[in-house]
Amino acid sequence: MSHSSNRSSSPNRFGIGFFSILQLSLIIFSIFFVNYLSSKNYIRWDFSRSADYSLSNSTLNYLDSAAVRERKKPIQWIMAYRRSDPFYTRIRALAEEYERRSGNQISLEVIDPLRNPERATQFTTKYQLSLVSDLILIDARPDENIPVVLESEQGSKILNSNITIAVGEEMLKYTVDHQQQRRPSEFLGESLLTARLVEAVEGKPKTFLFLADKSRVEGDQKDHSWNRLAEVLRFRNIVLKPVNVMGLERIPSEIDGLAIISPKYDFTEEEIRVLEAYWNQPRSSLLIMLDAEYCPPALRTFLRSKGVTPRKNRIISMENGRLITSAKGHFVQGIPFLKDLAGQSSTFEGASSSLEVRENAEDLNMKMISPTPLFQVANTYWGETDFERNLKGERVGREFDPTRDVSSPLYIAASITRGSTNQEEYASEVSRLIVTSNTDFLDPQRQRAENIDFLSSSINWLVKREALTGSIARTIGTYKLPLLDIQVTFLNRMNLIYMPVAFALVGLMVYSSRRS
Repeated sequence: MSHSSNRSSSPNRFGIGFFSILQLSLIIFSIFFVNYLSSKNYIRWDFSRSADYSLSNSTLNYLDSAAVRERKKPIQWIMAYRRSDPFYTRIRALAEEYERRSGNQISLEVIDPLRNPERATQFTTKYQLSLVSDLILIDARPDENIPVVLESEQGSKILNSNITIAVGEEMLKYTVDHQQQRRPSEFLGESLLTARLVEAVEGKPKTFLFLADKSRVEGDQKDHSWNRLAEVLRFRNIVLKPVNVMGLERIPSEIDGLAIISPKYDFTEEEIRVLEAYWNQPRSSLLIMLDAEYCPPALRTFLRSKGVTPRKNRIISMENGRLITSAKGHFVQGIPFLKDLAGQSSTFEGASSSLEVRENAEDLNMKMISPTPLFQVANTYWGETDFERNLKGERVGREFDPTRDVSSPLYIAASITRGSTNQEEYASEVSRLIVTSNTDFLDPQRQRAENIDFLSSSINWLVKREALTGSIARTIGTYKLPLLDIQVTFLNRMNLIYMPVAFALVGLMVYSSRRS
């Protein structure tokens, strides 16, 4: 008789417990290890609608430039901001992005004066400030031993020129609505921070002289083109200083550039000699922006000798029997300081005249003068030499007249260099000039982002700041959702009554099911 005995084997509880603890430990270690790697190696994506939290190309170019990357001492940023401020999160995220993209050359410290009054007191004592408003202080002193506060010629105390302050209120533009309430309309955080960063690194703003006595400037008009140009320059850390050329023996060599904007009055022979003397000296920079209606004869002669001649015409086109005066075209490719705009189409609103650009002319090459077109108008346009009669319809058909009008290619912006641009040892001595035949694009009602990028890059190229060329920061607008009174009432009831009641009912149902 055979029988089988059932042997009951007891589980190895020690082994199971050991392997469970080992697995749990490995899982915890993996989580910590993955988090550590992700904190050191990660890719950041900006999913906001207009890339609101990404820095512009011009700011990134500057952060990658030698002025920032070759510093021995990191730039100290101190953000003294209340967390209760509605723009605190946006401004902090922006400041942290500067720190992240600087390659450890920017060190950011955030202080909430309300939560950390002791550190705020240390900050205000060191920089001799009073925190009457939220701000970001940028300290770019090359050495800690350099005094924070200096004494001016008048005997007053001033901050070191390598220390700048971006006040929170300056980062916002305000408008007054129909109810006479002041509301923020634009956020200018990046533009202001980059300007203050450049100012702190350079120590002082660059200066452009503006020949005020040759232009009819109505400075009291807030939206005047001159004021808009001054604002663009201010955010590039450039001061536009009015001066009268009449009686001026020479243009000071210590300035960074000369601006002639919408000239209405002609230059005398002596004034042209002063202009020529400035142009012929090394490292001179000229910005000339002409109205389409008029260019002073002496100034036209001056520009013609440099290879660019403003023509007496108006750029127009016909579309479905309608007269088009806004010049559509594209930025010329192959221009280093316009690489972000190369081939991009744009429209210059308002009136434009054409510029004759004598590229590679033999007589100019002998003088080492090189004119280059920057913006070419579409082939459907022509330069109308009798615009007033055409506008009134006195010319039959309003068509291109090959015997009188100017055909494509048409240009409305050009650059001119004097000197050896191909030899690196002489590149810093080159003189530069930008000329445009349109000023209407500065009008706030006619502005286009790509045209302001063009102006900004051109100005930075003039002052030998190639690191700041490229697309600039976009302003972030605030949006108002139009709602009727009945819709506002419904939303209030939804938030205050319907939703709390709904949550209470769900809670009662859960409670009742558990009781049963």
